[in-house]
Amino acid sequence: MPHIAIPIPSGPGKQEIEIQMTINGKHQQVHYRVELFYWSDCELPKISRVECVRNILKEYDQDWMLYLIGEPTDDFIPIIFVKKEEWAKQRKLTQAV
Repeated sequence: MPHIAIPIPSGPGKQEIEIQMTINGKHQQVHYRVELFYWSDCELPKISRVECVRNILKEYDQDWMLYLIGEPTDDFIPIIFVKKEEWAKQRKLTQAV
């Protein structure tokens, strides 16, 4: 699937992003959620950062799926989720072309 990069201003907490687009005359909508997860919220040093991310993903809202794990810093890791239902529709549209 082709990509378009759109800069998102960073801010604390959760950012809900709704994208409405028209591709070849078909209207589509996709919701993304960008969240910063702080290492200090993990049970470190009891678990590794990899285990921390696994726990975040395992316990996350099941209506959302992992889209992208961003570059971690010393303080946090940004993770982008996409609405499962809308992503499934996007996949169908791209496979039909």
